[in-house]
Amino acid sequence: MTFWEGKKILITGGAGFLGQKVVAELASRGVTEDQLRIPRSRDCDLRVWENCVEVVKDVDIVIHLAAKVGGIGYNMEHPGELFYDNAMMGIQLMEAARQEGVEKFVAVGTICAYPKFTLVPFREEDLWNGYPEETNAPYGLAKKMMLVQAQAYRQQYGFNAIYLLPVNLYGPGDNFDPESSHVIPALIRKFVDAVRNGDPTVEVWGTGAASREFLYVDDAARGIVMAAEHYNKPDPVNIGAGMEITIKGLAGKIAEISGFTGDLVWDTTKPDGQPRRCLDVGRAEREFDFKAHVEFSEGLLRTIEWYKNSGTDL
Repeated sequence: MTFWEGKKILITGGAGFLGQKVVAELASRGVTEDQLRIPRSRDCDLRVWENCVEVVKDVDIVIHLAAKVGGIGYNMEHPGELFYDNAMMGIQLMEAARQEGVEKFVAVGTICAYPKFTLVPFREEDLWNGYPEETNAPYGLAKKMMLVQAQAYRQQYGFNAIYLLPVNLYGPGDNFDPESSHVIPALIRKFVDAVRNGDPTVEVWGTGAASREFLYVDDAARGIVMAAEHYNKPDPVNIGAGMEITIKGLAGKIAEISGFTGDLVWDTTKPDGQPRRCLDVGRAEREFDFKAHVEFSEGLLRTIEWYKNSGTDL
C-alpha cells in the first residue's frame, strides 16, 4: 500500500472491461475512491487536447487503458478511426501528463503491435522485426507509438513512462456485441445461442489454423498494477499466460463447455488474422514477479456461465 498511499490516480478506460478490474485490484491494495479519477468517454473525449490537459491536473499516476478496439471484422471496416482515435488519445495524454509533471505513466499497448510473422514465443526484442498483420496494423501501430513516445520522453525529459503488451483478454463482462467483439466472446455467444435455439450448425470465421494466447482479465489487471508498483524501465513488457491454442481448438473447447453438439462450418473466405500468437512472459516474472493464475478452461467456464446468466441483450 505504501506505493499508492496519498496518490491521485487517473485511469482512462476505468469504467471498461479491463478498467473495472484494475479499479478492483487497486481497491484490494487499499486505494480509496477519492484517490481515483475515472473519466467517461461520453464526458471527456481524449482526442481533444484541452480535455487531456484538464484530466491530468494534480494527478500522480496515469494508467492509460482507454482504446477503441474490435475484432477482425471491425478492424477491417474502421481502420482510419482505429488509427486516429488511438494515436491521438495516447500521444496527447502522455504529453499532457509530462507537462503536468505526473510521476508515472503506465501505457497499456496491444499484442497487435507485433510483426505479422514473429517467432514464437514472442519476445519483446522482436517487436520491430516486421510489419503488423494487415487487418489490425492501423490499431497496432497507433498503440505502438506510445512505446516510441515513452522511450523518447524518458531519454529527453526523464519522464517515467512504461509500456505493457497484454495479450488477448477474456472474462466475465467482456464485449459480446457481434459487430465488434473479439474471438472468445463472439464464439461463446454463437455456441450458447445455438444451444438455446436448437441450431444444428455454427459458422466460424477462417480456417481455424491460426493460434492465439488468452489471458483472464483479472490476471491482466493484477499484472498492470504490479508493473505500476515495481517496473521503471524503458523496455516493453509482455503481459500474458504463456499458452497457445488454435482457433479450431478454441472453438471445440467452447462448444464442449457450452453443450453444443452440432457441426462447425468454417467460412474460409474470412481472414485468419495473425498466423500465431504466443508470448514469452519471462520478463514480467523477472521484473515484477507476475504470473497468470487462472487456468484457461476455468476462465472459459466462468465467462460462459456469466454470458448465460446475463441474457442475450448485451
